[in-house]
Amino acid sequence: MTWLGRLLRNRRAGESTLAWHVPGLNAPDALTLSSPDFVDGSAIPQRNAGRPVGDNVSPALAWSGVPEGTAQLVLIVEDADVPLSRPITHAVARFSPSLTGVAAGELEAGAVHGDGIGAFGRRGYHGPRPVPGHGAHSYVFQLYALDRPIPGDRTLRPRTVVEAMSGHVLARGRITGTYER
Repeated sequence: MTWLGRLLRNRRAGESTLAWHVPGLNAPDALTLSSPDFVDGSAIPQRNAGRPVGDNVSPALAWSGVPEGTAQLVLIVEDADVPLSRPITHAVARFSPSLTGVAAGELEAGAVHGDGIGAFGRRGYHGPRPVPGHGAHSYVFQLYALDRPIPGDRTLRPRTVVEAMSGHVLARGRITGTYER
């Protein structure tokens, strides 16, 4: 499969296709998002990569700066470098505004915060597993503070979540990890 990665090397969804750049999601970058598992801009550990490459354990995340009036926090994890026209969503999760983070593994399907449906109709966290030889991929963890909760159950799809968030973002923050095979 390395030949496929080389063939698609110059094809990427791109930063501009992330939820971060949807006009209705613009807000001050007031949330601070971090992880004890990786530093912003650095490699995501193999244990956080998707199966069979890694253990598919979602990284621990911590945040601060949640503004007053926040009714819900939403996390969207996207791969900006997938060789498609738009990014692949690796996780969608909704949180109480009183939380200040999640432990490793808490974004998996069936876990406390394994919420919405991501790429390919799968629920919960699905770690990095880029095409071998395609180069480094950027996995952008985007956290949004909303002035109202998103209605719906745990079967919401990423596009539905983004549409429901439009015009209701009070603040946002992000951290990017990379992964390459």
